Amino acid sequence: MKQVRDYYFDNAKFLLIFFVVFGHSIQSFTNDSNSIYSLYKVIYTFHMPAFILISGFFAKGIYEEGYVQKYLKRLILPYIIFQLIYSVFYYYLYGKSSFTVDPLSPHWSLWFLISLFFWNMLLLGFSKMKPLYGLGIALILGLAIGFVDWTSSYLSLTRTFVFFPLFLLGYYMNKKHFEWIRTKGFKIGAIIIFVVVFAGFYYFPSINYQWLLGSKPYDVLASSALEAILVRIGFYLLSFLMIFCFFACVPQKKYFFTRFGKNTLYVYLLHGFFIRIFRTTDLQEAFTTPKSYFLIVLLAFLLTLVLSSNLVASLAQPFIEFRTTKMQKWSTKASYKEKLF
Repeated sequence: MKQVRDYYFDNAKFLLIFFVVFGHSIQSFTNDSNSIYSLYKVIYTFHMPAFILISGFFAKGIYEEGYVQKYLKRLILPYIIFQLIYSVFYYYLYGKSSFTVDPLSPHWSLWFLISLFFWNMLLLGFSKMKPLYGLGIALILGLAIGFVDWTSSYLSLTRTFVFFPLFLLGYYMNKKHFEWIRTKGFKIGAIIIFVVVFAGFYYFPSINYQWLLGSKPYDVLASSALEAILVRIGFYLLSFLMIFCFFACVPQKKYFFTRFGKNTLYVYLLHGFFIRIFRTTDLQEAFTTPKSYFLIVLLAFLLTLVLSSNLVASLAQPFIEFRTTKMQKWSTKASYKEKLF
C-alpha cells in the first residue's frame, strides 16, 4: 500500500511539472486562438496551486534540527545562482545594452524558490495555530496584499502571501484526504468540472488571466477594492476546486514516467532556457494549425522527460543541490552495465 501512495505522489509531481512546461510553451499562442487561451487559463487554475499545496503537504519536518539551514541551502542558494545565470542568459538572448543582476526581483519562474522558502519559514509560526485560525489569517493576508503595489516583483512577496493559504492547506492535509478524493465518483465529477471551467473561459474570454498569476496589485486588476476582493475570493474558490479535481484524476499505479516525478526541480529550473529561446525564434511560425498544437503537447512532454531524466539530473545536481549523489549512482549503474556486457 505504501508503494501505491508513493507512486501516486510521484505521478502527481510529474504531471504538474509537465503542465508547467506545457503552459509556458503555449503562452505565445494565446492571442492566436481562443481555445488555446482558454486551455492556458484552465492550466493556470491548478498547476502551480497544486504544486504549492503538495509542497506544503511534504513540509512536515519544520521542527527538525537544521530546518532553516536546510532550506537556505536547498532554495536560496539555487535561487541566487540561477538569478545570476538568467541575468547572463537574458543579456545575450535579448541583446541588452547593459548587464544588471537584481537579487531582489526574481527572474520569471524563480519566484517559486524564494516564495517556497518564505512559506516554510511562515510555517514556524502558523503550524502552532489551529487549522481554522491559521487558514483564516492566511486568507486575510492573501486578500490584503493586493492593496500593496510595491510587493508585485520585490522578493515575490505578493505571490508569497496570495498562495500561502494553498501551502498551509497542504501542510494540514494527510494521505487520507488524498485517498478520499480518489474515488470513482470524484474522478467523474472532476472531469465534468474541467470541461465546465474550460467552457466558462471559452465563452467569457474577457476574464483576466493575470488573476491566476497572483502577482499583480488590485489597482492593475480591478476598478474598486470591493470588486478586487470578491474576484480574488472567487479565484481562490476556483483554484481550490481545480486542485482537488486534478488530484482526483492522478493515476495511482506505476508508469514509465513515475520515477521522473522525483526530479521536478531540475525541470522547473532548466526548462525556462528552452522556452525563452523558442519564443525568440521563428519556430513559433510553424505552429499555426490545430494539428500543430498537438505537436506542442508532444514536445513539452518530451522536454519534461529529458530534463527530469537521471542523466540531466546528475549533471545539474552539483549546481542545484550542491551534491553529486545522482552522478555517483549514475556512474555505478554504468559500471555495472559494462560488467554485464
